[in-house]
Amino acid sequence: MSQASARHLLVDTEEQCLALKAEIEAGKDFAEVAKEHSNCPSNAQGGDLGSFAPGQMVPEFDKVVFSAPLNTVQGPVKTQFGYHLLEVTERS
Repeated sequence: MSQASARHLLVDTEEQCLALKAEIEAGKDFAEVAKEHSNCPSNAQGGDLGSFAPGQMVPEFDKVVFSAPLNTVQGPVKTQFGYHLLEVTERS
């Protein structure tokens, strides 16, 4: 079975998500941005979600996590929780 490791951050608006993505792409550390801005409890770990299998996250999340290139910030990804930036750190 496939496994992936990823980190993410969650915010309320697409505009905020795009602004944070621009900061990360300009060189800001993903983990620091997640700690400062993410609404998810994973913010304490810099957005690190650990390892998980397909089906353990919402479908919109899985679609990106199991297809996106590694170590590249993806998003905004809209789910029922808000807007996410995702970065897949490992996949097997």
